[in-house]
Amino acid sequence: MVADVERIAGVHCATGESPLWHAGQAAWYWVDIPARRIWRRDHASGALLHWTAPEMVACIAASSDGSLIAGMETGVFRLALGADGALDASRLAAPVAAELGEGMRFNDGRCDRQGRFWSGTMFMDMGAARSVGGLYRYSAAGGLHGPVVRNLLTQNGLAWSPDGRTMYLSDSHPQRRLVWAYDYDIDAGLPHNERVFLDLTGQLGRPDGAAVDADGCYWSCANDGGVVQRFTPQGRLDREIALPMAKPSMCAFGGPDLDLLLVTSIDPAGAGNAGGDAGSAVIVRPGVKGIAETPFGV
Repeated sequence: MVADVERIAGVHCATGESPLWHAGQAAWYWVDIPARRIWRRDHASGALLHWTAPEMVACIAASSDGSLIAGMETGVFRLALGADGALDASRLAAPVAAELGEGMRFNDGRCDRQGRFWSGTMFMDMGAARSVGGLYRYSAAGGLHGPVVRNLLTQNGLAWSPDGRTMYLSDSHPQRRLVWAYDYDIDAGLPHNERVFLDLTGQLGRPDGAAVDADGCYWSCANDGGVVQRFTPQGRLDREIALPMAKPSMCAFGGPDLDLLLVTSIDPAGAGNAGGDAGSAVIVRPGVKGIAETPFGV
């Protein structure tokens, strides 16, 4: 599929991740993990702001109190972003040291349809191929729960169906390249009945970050494949959009009509290389609408 692609000027990330449409502010947010940076782009004006966190920020979600909830190096944090560039970070919870040891951090995450925050951990040296990552749930009422899923290499691709009753999770490590689907108990906030939704071994790219549209289809960033792919709830590939960067990392629906898709990417050369499309963030029109993200608030 050919789609209009708008590159966001003035942005370059070493590891761009976790795009988020903040409906209350009519603005986009995303992060650059190794730079410890949070970006914000006003949708109407295109004005950019950024903040620097005290440690790496891997994923963010909007909170009903106006702050952000984030999965970082040492736990789950609440982030208050000031208009003057100041950032206040308060740690809310953390796994025990045996589960989030040296060389690990949180990775991909978002809220479920009920407003609980979910994020997974990973060992940062992917070459070591250590399956020590786990998936966690955080709520104000129940604190940190998990790991609910264990033995992950590079946790990614977390998303929920429109009714919230199916949870998706990927492992984007080159040795895995799998996306699982789970039945999701929306009352208890627990997944069960794990099954392979997509086995992408031998195919182009690795299943990185993802989003679900209003039709219930799963959009997956093919890291190393240079495309974002749409899969039906039955696991059939029915749409593919070519991107200007080889390593798209995560996508999110947004815009006033939820008909835009912001896609972040990775630059293997790091943040020092501002040339080319690697590390850019782009906005595409995918031809379908997404679903508003539920802010954290339980």
